[in-house]
Amino acid sequence: MALKIRKILVSQPEPNNPKSPYFELAKKYNLKIDFKQFIQIEGIPAKDFRQQKINLADFTAIIFTSKTAIDHYFRICEEIRYTVPDTMKYFCITENVAFYLQKYIVYRKRKIFHGKANFEDLIDVIIKHKEENFFVPLSDPHKSDIPELLNSHKIKHTIGTMYRTISRDFDSKDLDYDLLVFFSPSGIKSLKENFPAFVQGDVKIAAFGPTTAEAVTNEGFRLDIQAPNPKAPSMTMALDCFLKDFNKNNK
Repeated sequence: MALKIRKILVSQPEPNNPKSPYFELAKKYNLKIDFKQFIQIEGIPAKDFRQQKINLADFTAIIFTSKTAIDHYFRICEEIRYTVPDTMKYFCITENVAFYLQKYIVYRKRKIFHGKANFEDLIDVIIKHKEENFFVPLSDPHKSDIPELLNSHKIKHTIGTMYRTISRDFDSKDLDYDLLVFFSPSGIKSLKENFPAFVQGDVKIAAFGPTTAEAVTNEGFRLDIQAPNPKAPSMTMALDCFLKDFNKNNK
């Protein structure tokens, strides 16, 4: 008989909010939840960006797929002494990412557009502004679906690398968990690099987003929990549903 799930590793930074649903889950199911990132973001130096032969002044619009992209775009701008013009148009993957621009610009005085949840939503907005020349800051490595979508709709754009996603080093004893939660294919890659001898066995794996889920199965692992799903739009809700059933069946 399988044991109850007692220890969970979430591959994200620990939430600052004491009312985070993760802490509620821990209390509800008497769990120990640890937060350790399997990946880390490293900004590329300005001299490396210059080697890409990209002139930021050429662009009339920017596409931001994450808050990290916003941070590193404005960091590079500052390092190369480029002043972003007030006429710049910003296209953000979600409203939450769009609001993050307030850290760097006067939000209400700029032309800012956003999608609802994913890049497919945003592309519908971008198509209405086909006359723009778009700059897209992405990480190295990045998924191919974004450039492919832009190309398929004949959107004039340039991809620029401003930061890298790299694996973090873990100690071999750091994987003593009943359930591992991942949010990116890079996290799965880091798991393989840090623990090449890892055998899943009874360890459950949860993945957020279709590309992360695909990475789990591509590496030969069993995917036990996938979010979002029709019953659970968030990872914490998906975990709640799973834990309720699993613990009930393993009393």
